[in-house]
Amino acid sequence: MRNFASVGKIYHLQITNQKRAFDQFLYDFSLLFFLIFLIIQANFTYDDGWQMPALFFMKEEYADVIIPLPLEGTFTYRIPAQLHKEIEVGVRVIVQFGVKRFYSAIVSKIHENIPSGHEIKDIQSVVDERPILFPENIQLWRWISEYYCCSMGEVMKAALPSAMKLESQTKVLRIAHEQDIVLPETEEIIFQNLSEQAKPLLQLKKEVGAQFSFKALNSLLEKQLISVEEKVSAKYKQKTEEFISLSPKISSEQKLHEALDGLKNAKKQKELLLHFSEITKVFSPDELKKISKKELLSGTSFSAAMVKGLVGKKILYSSFIPVSRIEHSHTIQGGLNLLNPFQEEALQKIKKEFENQQVVLLHGVTSSGKTEIYSHLIEEKIKDGQQVLYLVPEISLTTQIIQRLNRTFGKKVGIYHSKLNDQERVEIWNKVLAFENDPENSYQVILGARSSIFLPFCNLGLIIVDEEHENSYKQFDPAPRYNARDMAVVMGYQNKAKVLLGTATPSFESFYNARTKKFGFVELNQRHRKMEMPEINIADVQWAFKRKQMKSFLTPLLYEEIEKALENKEQIILFQNRRGYSPFVECMQCGWIPKCTKCDVSLTYHKYKKQLNCHYCGYYIQMPATCHDCGAPDIKTRGMGTEKIETELKEIFPNARVGRMDFDSTRGKTSFERIINKLENKKIDVLVGTQMVTKGLDFDHVSIVGVLNADNMLNFPDFRAHERSFQLISQVSGRAGRNHKRGKVIIQTSNPEHQIIKEIQRNAYSETFERQLNERKLFKYPPFYRMVKIIVKHKNKDSVSVVSMQLATKLRNNNRLIVLGPEFPVISRIKLWHHKEIWVKFSKSNDLGELKKYITDSVQSVKHLPGNSGTAFNIDVDPI
Repeated sequence: MRNFASVGKIYHLQITNQKRAFDQFLYDFSLLFFLIFLIIQANFTYDDGWQMPALFFMKEEYADVIIPLPLEGTFTYRIPAQLHKEIEVGVRVIVQFGVKRFYSAIVSKIHENIPSGHEIKDIQSVVDERPILFPENIQLWRWISEYYCCSMGEVMKAALPSAMKLESQTKVLRIAHEQDIVLPETEEIIFQNLSEQAKPLLQLKKEVGAQFSFKALNSLLEKQLISVEEKVSAKYKQKTEEFISLSPKISSEQKLHEALDGLKNAKKQKELLLHFSEITKVFSPDELKKISKKELLSGTSFSAAMVKGLVGKKILYSSFIPVSRIEHSHTIQGGLNLLNPFQEEALQKIKKEFENQQVVLLHGVTSSGKTEIYSHLIEEKIKDGQQVLYLVPEISLTTQIIQRLNRTFGKKVGIYHSKLNDQERVEIWNKVLAFENDPENSYQVILGARSSIFLPFCNLGLIIVDEEHENSYKQFDPAPRYNARDMAVVMGYQNKAKVLLGTATPSFESFYNARTKKFGFVELNQRHRKMEMPEINIADVQWAFKRKQMKSFLTPLLYEEIEKALENKEQIILFQNRRGYSPFVECMQCGWIPKCTKCDVSLTYHKYKKQLNCHYCGYYIQMPATCHDCGAPDIKTRGMGTEKIETELKEIFPNARVGRMDFDSTRGKTSFERIINKLENKKIDVLVGTQMVTKGLDFDHVSIVGVLNADNMLNFPDFRAHERSFQLISQVSGRAGRNHKRGKVIIQTSNPEHQIIKEIQRNAYSETFERQLNERKLFKYPPFYRMVKIIVKHKNKDSVSVVSMQLATKLRNNNRLIVLGPEFPVISRIKLWHHKEIWVKFSKSNDLGELKKYITDSVQSVKHLPGNSGTAFNIDVDPI
């Protein structure tokens, strides 16, 4: 029995093991079959368009995004399975930020790290089919954020055209209701201004005006009479133009004749059809398949209604085709100009320096032909299939330079600057972006101001920074407070592109870098066509005043030279670095001077508007007839701006045609071009201007340049005052004598023996550099020390003093920092905010990143102290 039982037990175990093996086989087979089924389903699309997500059995993925807000760091969102294939680094996505707001954000990183500590929201949708940025661009953004102590959101805000930064707009709509409800007056006004179609909140506020109230709006919401929604809408729209072609039904000449016969009772339409047939040469070998409606009707008496009538009769066909907003020059394209021996030698030296250096400084005197050298370098990069960025400090320079570049490179050149509208900026952005896939139909060379460094270059070969010394390359407000010249150097290293810095008066930092072999260095000391450097004369204003020889603002020397030039049909440029008619007005009885109510500055008088304006906040008042203090009518203008100079010149030289180039006269999109064309075509005899006239402009018939007040620049309270004075006066002097005749420069000053004036007269840049360099080394200024300026702002004067002192004390705890201040600047209140400045200096031998982190951490710690919530802080790295 025991044996039988044992046998039975063994048999049972065998059966059990076999069953378990069979069950395991079934389980494994089922699992494998299910996985195969999922894979098949993942790639199978149903009839209704639904597709099984391929990520069904993959880990969740997350995206770090940059939102255009001044907030530290990036923000993490979950990538929904259905959007996984569409999302990659560099695309814009719509994300919810906060309770209701939606923004377009840039994806900067994709990962599988699950964030902790807060709720993770999903990305709502994807804006772009392909990235609008390359990884190199985001890398540059990150560098700017770290170096200039600002957030990635602030960099994004500065980098992208406004039309590419989408955010939700609050819209309000009325809800239909049956019964009449009696509403308070304010609520009734708001309610009556709404309909059942959503209206933007900003538009509603504008329509209701002073009677608008958020309290009333909230009351209407609580009564469920209105609804509020957030909608994101695209700001950029492709421009289209209507084109006209022959209808597909008119497929032969016979059918065309039949159509013409059918128009016997519509003579005008018949004439239009004949005109269309003639202009497009229908059914001929040279047939123009379609023509724009604008071109078809141009110069004729035909109307758009007639075209519409023929389209309605299906004789003509209308279609809307995307067109560019950018106006292309019709300049006849030619080759490069031949270089003279000096230019050719400089070009070869630059190429040789580029073999060992990423950055080269070209120190070429004014009118030496640096632009021609740039053109030859650009030509080489175009042949190599690479992109070129050509930076200029002022929009005014683009007018002349683009004409030269268009003559040589045609439609390969695009312009990018702040005078373009948002739609045009987006179009240029897209054309630069397209270079990777469609180089023939995109821009290969971009000429632009400082914001051009943010464009999405993918194969950058050369960056040219013209007039590299100019402080216009520095962004002051808002953040990021970057310097485009320095960014160009960083971009060069990141993209393995060569960088050429060109100028007649190098910045001391760049010249020092060249001296210490950090940059390559090439000199070009010979002017083009062997023209002599201008003769520089000094006119003593004080001496002329004492002898009563001044003619308004002109010394006898400058007056005589202008008179001679006008007699010889030559042109004159006068430089005065102050716009407006008069810097201030004064009561001659009590000394009252009108000041801005929001800023600590006197109001500038603009005669053409008959207004007193604040150049900081825009506040203005009408020119007073009497003194606001004593009531006396004796109000006089004091000092002189470009507008006053223009007015008085017309009185002194009544036959002269006087023009003006300053911020006020160049507000329009084509203002620069119009003024420059007038000067080039000799429709202006005397041009008065601010710094705009000093920067790289080239005019053949300018023989006299006058600097009306050199003392303003020399006596400015800044350690760079002498450097800037040399640069400005030398640059404006270079506008004289460019057409086989030596020009003359007259510098009016009350201090003719000033060292800088003497050095400018001798064109002794190296002397100025060496002398200033010794002083900067002694007093610990750049290029030997780094500087950071911190501006502390508060609407209460006492509070800004307390908070700035707290910050200065905190900074002084680090013995590697030299802390100056806090002090009130020259203009201590702007737009009701009181300012105090703290200047921080530290040696270049210190760890830059570590010290900047200490500075930013100190700012944050002081910012969050009790009572400091109303304080604002601006950090400006490498201020100029």
